[in-house]
Amino acid sequence: MQTTLDNFRERILAASASGTALQIQGGGSKHWYGQEVQGEVLDTRAYSGILAYDPTELVLTARSGTSLTEIETALAAQNQMLAFEPPHWGTGATIGGVVAAGLSGPRRPAVGAVRDFVLGVSLMNGQGQILEFGGQVMKNVAGYDVSRLLTGSMGCLGLLLDISVKVLPRPFAETTLVFALSEADALTRLNQWAGQALPISASCWHVGRLMLRLSGAEAAVRAARARLGGEEMYDATDFWTALREQTLDFFQQEEEHGLWRLSLPSTSLALKLTGKTMIEWGGAQRWLYSTEKPELIRLTALAAGGHASLFRGGDKSIGVFAPLSAPVEKIHKRLKNTFDPAGIFNPGRMYKGW
Repeated sequence: MQTTLDNFRERILAASASGTALQIQGGGSKHWYGQEVQGEVLDTRAYSGILAYDPTELVLTARSGTSLTEIETALAAQNQMLAFEPPHWGTGATIGGVVAAGLSGPRRPAVGAVRDFVLGVSLMNGQGQILEFGGQVMKNVAGYDVSRLLTGSMGCLGLLLDISVKVLPRPFAETTLVFALSEADALTRLNQWAGQALPISASCWHVGRLMLRLSGAEAAVRAARARLGGEEMYDATDFWTALREQTLDFFQQEEEHGLWRLSLPSTSLALKLTGKTMIEWGGAQRWLYSTEKPELIRLTALAAGGHASLFRGGDKSIGVFAPLSAPVEKIHKRLKNTFDPAGIFNPGRMYKGW
């Protein structure tokens, strides 16, 4: 793989010298996410393969261009998983794209986000230097936790190379319960249950139905099932996969006004916004199709203690991600300038103009 790294370095140095933008991309499954992409494609798939995997240590290390399917297949053979349930959104998803996008699936509130599972990364910066952060152990506190900083950075800081992630065993038992509840009642129940010792691993509310997944030891799941009531869903695996991959009918709607993603405190009440809503993560993630003005949607989310992003579709000229405060924007720009002085990596992918 040294030849591949040398080729990456050559392209990066040439781009930095000429000011040519580079669009870092794996399988392109998340090509649409964020602001419009720019520049020549730098394909990471030439740098692929699982470097190390010890099931007893619950750690896997792979090159950034390794397909997500390959990694999940290797883990499944040992009855293990990427617990944060990263979405594929196509057949070409790579582990580098998973970390760069920083997106988690239905299990996120129970186990943590992508960044909580990234133990270490290596990265090639805008000067062609390979930098290493973190390691391959769960307790690594030396220096700044830059590996977490890179999670969700959308490839704007550099080219991810090697990535070490924590993995977890699959649960022994799993079942999904369905309850007929209004949005307000569902939010109340979810917050009540969150304070109790229940093996809840995912939740989703939509049009009067609350789906609740229980995962863990057989005895714990059986006891929770008897305690909570509800009706059992028999096609649950397909449902949660479709939710993660956004292939449910809800996500196939007209996107003229765009699909909004609202990140809120789970205790937030139902928002007074017109439109169609789906709620995940115990109330902390809410999907919204609405004809309301973008400014009102963002102000409503802000007033509730969260923020709103234009996730897919709509008019990206308003800015996909929530505007940053002046101090935070300054930090972002300083980080960008430190890792990528010439500004060649995915310029404008997160925020227009930088």
